[in-house]
Amino acid sequence: MSRPARTAIVVMTLLATLAVGVGAGAVVNASLSDSKTVVRQVPVTSAEPAASTSPLSVAQVYNQAHRAVVEITVSSAQADPFGGQEQQQAQGSGFVYDSDGHIVTNDHVVDDASSVSVRFWNGDTYKANVVGVDPSTDLAVIKVDAPESVLHPLTLADSGSVQVGAAAIAIGSPFGLEETVTSGIVSALHRSMRAPNGFTINDSIQTDAAINHGNSGGPLLSSSGQVIGVNAQIAGATGANVGVGFAIPSNTVRKIASGLIDNGKVEHAYLGVSVQTIPEAAADQLKLVAGAELNEVRAGTPAKKAGLQASTGEQTVDGTPYVTGGDVITAIDGQTIETAEQLQRAIDSHKPGDTVELTYWRNGDSHTVDVERGTRPDALQPEPQPEEGN
Repeated sequence: MSRPARTAIVVMTLLATLAVGVGAGAVVNASLSDSKTVVRQVPVTSAEPAASTSPLSVAQVYNQAHRAVVEITVSSAQADPFGGQEQQQAQGSGFVYDSDGHIVTNDHVVDDASSVSVRFWNGDTYKANVVGVDPSTDLAVIKVDAPESVLHPLTLADSGSVQVGAAAIAIGSPFGLEETVTSGIVSALHRSMRAPNGFTINDSIQTDAAINHGNSGGPLLSSSGQVIGVNAQIAGATGANVGVGFAIPSNTVRKIASGLIDNGKVEHAYLGVSVQTIPEAAADQLKLVAGAELNEVRAGTPAKKAGLQASTGEQTVDGTPYVTGGDVITAIDGQTIETAEQLQRAIDSHKPGDTVELTYWRNGDSHTVDVERGTRPDALQPEPQPEEGN
C-alpha cells in the first residue's frame, strides 16, 4: 500500500497531513488551521520578458530535473482518541538546493516532525535534519548527509521575469507516486496566499499544472528547467486538483533559503496593521486619497506606538459595505503607496529595527511619522475585543 500524501494547503482551508498511525493503521485527517486564505488579483505591470532561450519539451525538462526532486517522509507523534500518542507518517516533496545536501520544501511538510527521511531518484534513502523553517512564507530547509553523486541541485530562476502564459512544469510525489511530472502554464502572477501562521505570501504564482496532495514542497519549473516556484497550495473545497494551484515565487525562496541555511531562522519586519486597498468607487464617493487604509492596528505594535488609527465605521458604496475612517498610508520613505500589496512589499523590503518615514492621510490632511519596524511574531493570533488586529 502506498504511503498517504502530505497535503498541499487547500485554498480557503489550511489542511494538514492525511496520515497513517504506525502499527495501528488508523487513518486520520488532522486540521492544521482554520485560517482563511485570501487570493487577490493584482494587475501585472512590471513583468519583464524572460531571457531568450530555446524552450525545452516537458520530457527534456523532466530528464534534466527529476534527479533533483525528492520524496520526503515525515514521522510525528499525534494524540490518539484515548488520550495517548501514536506515531504517524506523512509524505511530501522537495528538491536539492545545493551540493552540500540542503533541500527546500514547505514548512507545512515538516511541521512538528520527530524524524524526516528523504528518498532520492535512485531509491537511496537518507535521514534528514531540519535546518530551519519559516512559517511566514511556508518554506523550510532540511539537510541530508548524502554523497555528491546523488545530489543534483536545481537552479532558481528570477521569478520577477516570469510571464503569464509561460510553460509551468511540476515534479513531485502526488499521493505518494514519486517522480510524477505534470505540465501547464503560468495562469496568473502576483497572487496573495495566506501562510500557515496567518501572514501573507506575496507575488505567488498561479498555475493550471496538476498539483495534488504530496506535491507540496516540490518545484514548479520553467521551460528551461529552472525553478520558478515551490508548489504549496491548491484551490477547491475537496482538496483535489481543479486546475488552480499556487507556488511560492523563486525570488522569495532564494532569500528565505539563504537565511535559513546561514542562521537557522528568518526575521521579518513588522508594522502591526491590517490594511485594504481603497476601491476606486469608494475613493470617488467618499473623497479619499489613493493608498492603503488601515482596517486594524494591533496593540503593542510599532503602528500603535506611532499613533496610527484604524477604521472607525462602515459605509455602503455601490451597495457594498465598506469599512472606512482609518488612516490611509500613502508613502513610505517617499515611495508612493497605492495598494495594500505595495505596502506589504515595502514592509518586507526592510529589516526589523529599521526606521522609516511613513506618510498617511487623516481627516483631509497629510501627516508624516517615523516608525521603527518591529519583528513579526511567530504566528498571527486573534486578539480579544475591544482590541482589534490581524
